[in-house]
Amino acid sequence: MPAISVTLRSGERRQISAADGSTLMEAIRDAGIEEMLALCGGCCSCATCHVQVDLQADPALAAALPPMSEDENDLLDGSAHRGATSRLSCQITLGQPLDGLQVTIAPED
Repeated sequence: MPAISVTLRSGERRQISAADGSTLMEAIRDAGIEEMLALCGGCCSCATCHVQVDLQADPALAAALPPMSEDENDLLDGSAHRGATSRLSCQITLGQPLDGLQVTIAPED
């Protein structure tokens, strides 16, 4: 079970754990973090599960992240808060290689 550190918009940090094979969006939502709207339910069609991945904490995790699809890239382009490490959490499937992942929930657009 990977452990994930989630920073809320308020700056509060929460530690959650996730089942292997679940998406980051599901893990955050299942942990009761209401900021994770995920309005499309993980279909990669709304960008309301936007997070910033903290790759400075562990640069090796960058290689463990799945590549960004064209659809994900297009949806993130519509966000005023897109950054260099922006990802849609519904597109990140969790497993042991991502143990220790740190993310921040992006501001709402």
